[in-house]
Amino acid sequence: MTIPTYRAAPRIRTLADWLGDPVRAADFPETILRFRNDRAAATVGLAGLDDAAWLRHFGRFEPLPDNLPQPLALRYHGHQFQVYNPDLGDGRGFLFAQMLDGDDRLLDLGTKGSGQTPWSRRGDGRLTLKGAVREVLATELLEALGVNTSRSFSVIETGEALYRGDEPSPTRSAVLVRLSHGHIRIGTFQRLMALEAPDEMAQLVAYCLANFPGSAAPDAMDEDRTSPATRLLNLVVERLADLAASWMVAGFVHGVLNTDNMNVSGESFDYGPWRWLPRWDASFTAAYFDEHGLYAFGRQPQTLHWNCGQLAVALRLIEDAPPLIEALNRFPALYQQAMARRWCWRLGVKSRGSEADTALIAACEAAMVETGAGPDAFFFAHRGGRATNGALADAMSGYHPVDGALAHPYWSDPAPQAMLIDEVEAIWAPIAEADDWSAFNAKIAAVRRLGEAMGPPLRPGNLTTTD
Repeated sequence: MTIPTYRAAPRIRTLADWLGDPVRAADFPETILRFRNDRAAATVGLAGLDDAAWLRHFGRFEPLPDNLPQPLALRYHGHQFQVYNPDLGDGRGFLFAQMLDGDDRLLDLGTKGSGQTPWSRRGDGRLTLKGAVREVLATELLEALGVNTSRSFSVIETGEALYRGDEPSPTRSAVLVRLSHGHIRIGTFQRLMALEAPDEMAQLVAYCLANFPGSAAPDAMDEDRTSPATRLLNLVVERLADLAASWMVAGFVHGVLNTDNMNVSGESFDYGPWRWLPRWDASFTAAYFDEHGLYAFGRQPQTLHWNCGQLAVALRLIEDAPPLIEALNRFPALYQQAMARRWCWRLGVKSRGSEADTALIAACEAAMVETGAGPDAFFFAHRGGRATNGALADAMSGYHPVDGALAHPYWSDPAPQAMLIDEVEAIWAPIAEADDWSAFNAKIAAVRRLGEAMGPPLRPGNLTTTD
């Protein structure tokens, strides 16, 4: 296998005049390396950096060679809890660099907690160390469970005392760097619609089509018959239908599904009050401020469909409604297909077709509700179709395990890996009290072992696994 080399590709510069604002990172009192994701860094040729260089680039934000000379705080609007807000943008983060991976795909390095920007409003632009630790834990488990997610790339403690209303203060501070295929949000398009900027909208569509490749309905990718805006919406509908399904199968609740938190690359990102389900409960919410359960676990597919609708509304600036509506209407069927595909993948069984797979999902959900088992325990117990009885056994009759479904030693462990809130707090406590990172490091290793046991994840939008 060829090890990728670092290849700068700051393509965002073609849009920079109207997409973002040049900014500088905060000058932090300290830079203490707490987490570096060499597995992710290897994909873009940066794993060879020594710790001193790592701190310069991802703590002091010295530009990477031939990359963006100055970070960009991106501009966007968005629906927050379905209320439109035009006063948004990167308030405590920025786009730092862009590069190519070994498959020539564009990847971004973005930040969280890197300091104030023109969009900070009254915020301090900082991130708590606990928030950074939580994001690493979330992204690592989501990646292991096959979710298309941003990857936590680096965490550096910055030596500032922060005051927050929702956790004991003062608390420690950090800057986090994430790696993802893009940082263009649905809210980025909404801003251009609000500004009535069709030329910029067309440029943004072209940028996304060029840099976020994927599958789509054949007619939707026929350049002679379909406009770029419609092709893009078809891609985003596919990606977000699959993302919604992947969260449901993972038992994950994102918590804040605003349109400014929806990446058109289809990646889950921007983790705040997330939770994993302790038991199968459609009404379970992650955010204490989600008083009406708008973003509850069971409403996530509906919400992502609604968010796709807001992208369609924005694209009306450069496209007629009928083809956009047609693309948007694909979401429900695509979601059901993705649910069946991902449910069978996590169970480690071969699909038997849509009707049987739908019945299997219903039987599994009923079993979880009846027994009170959480999704992690349920999928672990019944991996490869094992240990079933009653109605669940009937539903799984005729299903066969995929090759090697139980081959990894993980499947003989006494209990599955999970990430319920009590364990998250238990991992954080020794860091807060004694600067003891052993539980955190052990959890990362255990979660990656789960990922190995699960095998290659599914590619969004088709039935094959990744290479």
